This record gives sequence, structure tokens and C-alpha cells, in this order.
Amino acid sequence: MITSFTPTRRSMLAGAGALTVAACTPSQMAMTHSRKVGIQLYTVRAAMQQDLPGTLRHIRQIGYDEVEFAGYFTTPPADIKHLLDDIGLKAPSAHVPAAQMRDAPGPLIETAHTMGHEYLVMPWLPPEARTTLDQWRGWADVCNRFAAQCRDAGIKFAYHNHDFEFTAIDGVLPYDVLLQNTDPALVHFETDIYWLKKGGRDLIPFLTEHQSRITMCHAKDWKPDGSMADVGQGQIDFAAIFARIPFDHYFVENDDATDPFTDAQISYTAMRRLLA
Repeated sequence: MITSFTPTRRSMLAGAGALTVAACTPSQMAMTHSRKVGIQLYTVRAAMQQDLPGTLRHIRQIGYDEVEFAGYFTTPPADIKHLLDDIGLKAPSAHVPAAQMRDAPGPLIETAHTMGHEYLVMPWLPPEARTTLDQWRGWADVCNRFAAQCRDAGIKFAYHNHDFEFTAIDGVLPYDVLLQNTDPALVHFETDIYWLKKGGRDLIPFLTEHQSRITMCHAKDWKPDGSMADVGQGQIDFAAIFARIPFDHYFVENDDATDPFTDAQISYTAMRRLLA
């Protein structure tokens, strides 16, 4: 079943640089060789809206192994799944609207089965839905309930962060509310490394502390002025992060890509160096 999901995440829910690769043990090297590179398709959302099959074929031609969806752009999921199988792409994850998770979860789970998604992810909350700690506790309850429904359907659930989860409300971080009020066995986290840095976290200590709950990542780089960059074009030490923290899935993303396919190529090249 097709769910209603508009192309832009906020509106719907409101040449690679030189890389310093950390030394790895033989066991770490063996682990990195099996890692696949994915992309969050929000990066190429305009192209997806205009030509979904052509966009997915282009992404595969760049070399990507996996994609993470943020809407299906009126194309029947069964047709998308056939295309993915034909071109050799997997779609282990999808971002889905928080309100639909809360109010109408059935179609989301049905679509996930059609698409072969392993994860469904809450990607964002509009400002009016996250102004108080009580609202955050309510969303923690939604996460628990939806995660249990996903588990019963053979799917996993994860929460994707921005930076607003690290702005205290009455002295409490919303991210801590989620950590403390969700079931660790059911609610995973997809960490967006750029937004984590923008939220003022010390990346490796934070990721290490919460490693047991963080199963996926979004990789985009940080420019000196705080704006986004393609992987390898900024200041984040992804080599150090990836050498220490294993993720189930790695998705590059550039929310504000000026030339999306070129940006996708730059990040892919950097990630292949980092993960191999």
C-alpha cells in the first residue's frame, strides 16, 4: 500500500579530499570489507520526484549498494521493489512520518514488507510537536508502541536525530528523555553524525557511550562555518569514528546538495576509502 509522503523531510513532517585512515587490526579490516555504502535518497529528492527509476539506476551506477527511502513519490512500492531487484540495490531502511506511525501504522508496516525494509525510522518532529518534556515523553510512548508493532511484523524501528534533541528543556535533554523512556530491546537509533556535532556532542565519546543502541548512521561532513559538506570535504574524522564504532548500515546524505549526483559521487568515493 502506498502511503502519503511528500518529497521534503521538513515539509512532510513539517573530487573527495584526502582522508586519514586509522590503522586497523586484521579483525577490524575483515569487518570493514563487508560494509556496504548506502545513501539517504533525500539527497536526490528532486530527481526522485522527476524520474524515480532513472535516479535509482544512476545511484547504482555510482556504486551504492543500499538506499534509504524518504517517500515513494507516487510510485507503487511493488514496482520500486522490482526495479531495485533488477538493478541490484537493497533498501534496508525508510523514513516514515511520525504522525502516521502514531495514527495509522498498518500501511507503513505493509509497505515495509513489500519493499523488504529491515528498519522503519522516525526522521523528524515539527517544532510545535516538541516544545515540552511531556510532548517528548509522549513521543517516547509512540516509539515504544510502534517499535513493538514493528517487532511483531519482523521489522526494526529506529529514531533519527537532528540537533534540537540536544537543546535542554527545563534542564533536560530531549535525547535523554528518549533514551530513558524507550525500550532498549525495541527502540534503536540512527545517528546523524553532522547533526550530532551541531548539537554540541563530542562525537566518539557519545557514540561509544550509546553504541549498544545506535545501529545506523548518516554521514555528512562539517565545514568550518558549520554548514554541511560531502563526506571527506570537511572536518569530521570519519576514519576514527568508523574504526571504533560498527554500524549495521551507513547512509551518506547531504540535505542541501547543490549538485546532488556529483555530491553523491564524492561521498561514495570517500566512504569506499573509509570502509575498505
